[in-house]
Amino acid sequence: MPETADVMGSILDVLSWAGLAAGLPLVLIGRIIGRRRCVWISTTAEVFEAGGFTGLRWSDREGSPRQSLHTAEQTRGLEPGTEVALHYDACHPGKWGLEEPRKENPVLILGWTLSAVGIASTLGGFILMLL
Repeated sequence: MPETADVMGSILDVLSWAGLAAGLPLVLIGRIIGRRRCVWISTTAEVFEAGGFTGLRWSDREGSPRQSLHTAEQTRGLEPGTEVALHYDACHPGKWGLEEPRKENPVLILGWTLSAVGIASTLGGFILMLL
């Protein structure tokens, strides 16, 4: 049993250092990335037709009119004269979508995962030391 405890202790020690040493900086970087990201704003856009193209017309948060033209294949299912929900990037209004963007931050997810592994390994090492 002492050999198993020594091996487990070494593994838990390496995992705790690797998890915390890599995870905590990644959490910090992920939080910085999350704060610097521009917010996406939802608005209503009017669908219009212009010479074989279907377009979307909306106003950004400053009241500036915006519009974009697309081929019929790109806007399949949108009828001219209707209104649709549109989501656009506040910093770059030309970047938009009809579906709400996913708010993922893989760096933050990886940082939290590695930090959790490091904390669990540290606790496991203390428990192993007490046994």
